[in-house]
Amino acid sequence: MIVLALGATFARQRGYIDQDTVLRLVIGANGLMIAWFGNRAPKIVAPSACARQITRFAGWSLVLSGLVYTGLWIFAPIPLAISLGTGVVAAGMIATLAYCLQLRARARAQAGK
Repeated sequence: MIVLALGATFARQRGYIDQDTVLRLVIGANGLMIAWFGNRAPKIVAPSACARQITRFAGWSLVLSGLVYTGLWIFAPIPLAISLGTGVVAAGMIATLAYCLQLRARARAQAGK
């Protein structure tokens, strides 16, 4: 990440790319990091089946939101990429939280029977 930022800054100083391209490269790389973390999440050891379900869902939501975030930063106008990109990542986090709460409610309902 740091090497990308330094390389893009060096290229901008030499006149090869403009400031918007530097911004798009560096911020878009954040989306790729989110996707990478999402890809790693289901591979961690989880103590229960419920925890494994949550890590799989969280992994998918992080991968998808990270890739959409990167795509927005590559192709969309910068003001739109800021608002929609933030919304997409927040939606992925909210979806994961909602899934956790749903599994918790389902487990409590089954325990109460």
